[in-house]
Amino acid sequence: MTVLQGKHALVTGGGTGIGLAIAQALAAEGAQVTVTGRRQAVLERAATGSLHPLAMDVRNEADVAAKVEAAVAARGPVQICVANAGVAEGAALHKTSMEFWRNMMATNLDGAFLTIRECFKSMRETDWGRVITVSSIAGLRGLKGAACYSATKHGMIGLTRALSEDYLGTPFTFNALCPGYVDTPIVERNVTAISQRAGMSAVEAMDVMVNANRHKRLIEPSEVAAAALWLCGPGSGSVNGQCIEIAGGQT
Repeated sequence: MTVLQGKHALVTGGGTGIGLAIAQALAAEGAQVTVTGRRQAVLERAATGSLHPLAMDVRNEADVAAKVEAAVAARGPVQICVANAGVAEGAALHKTSMEFWRNMMATNLDGAFLTIRECFKSMRETDWGRVITVSSIAGLRGLKGAACYSATKHGMIGLTRALSEDYLGTPFTFNALCPGYVDTPIVERNVTAISQRAGMSAVEAMDVMVNANRHKRLIEPSEVAAAALWLCGPGSGSVNGQCIEIAGGQT
C-alpha cells in the first residue's frame, strides 16, 4: 500500500507548475487529489484517474466554501491541504496601484486563508492532517522590486506559524515551503516583465533569477513537490510551524 492511500488532498493552483508537481507527487503515493484553479481547460488537461479538476477562484469566499464542500462530498474529508495558488508580479512602490495591491493580497493571502479555513472544517473531524502553504524566499526577505508580492508571502508565513501554535498537540501540522526561483511558466512571464522594466535582454533577465538562487540554477518543480511529500510522510509529525527553504543555499 502506498503511503497516502485513502487520503484526500486538495491543491490550489494545481493545474500547472509547482501545484501540479505537488498534486502528481501526492497522487503517486495513493492520494485522491482535488486540483483547483480558475481555468477549467488547464485543469482538465492535468486530470488523471487520481487528479480531479475543480474550477475555483480562491479570491471568492462563497466559491471556495461551495467548492471545498463539493470536494469533501465527493472524496471525503480533506486531510492534505496545499495552499499554492498565487500570482507573482513586481511593481515599484510609486507605480503600485490599489487595484494591483488588492488583487495580489486577495489571491495570495486571502486565498490561502480561505482555502485552509474551509479545508480544515473537515480535516479537524479526522485523526490526521497536513496543511502546507507555498510561500517563497520573498516571504523570508524583501524581494527587490516586489514589495506587494513580498508582503503577501510574509503574510502566508505568519498565518502558517500562528495556526501551528493554535493546534499544537493535535494530529495536524502547518508548514510553509519557501522556494527560490522555480522553472515554471511564472518565471517565463517574469523574464518578459523584468526585461521591459529594467531595459535588459531576456537572457540578462533570466540570469537575474538564476543567480538569485544560491546554487545558480532554477529549481525544478519536482524538488518542491518532494519537500511537500516529505511533510506528508512517515515521521513528519514533529515538523510543525516551519519555513522550509528550497533555494540552493541559505537566503
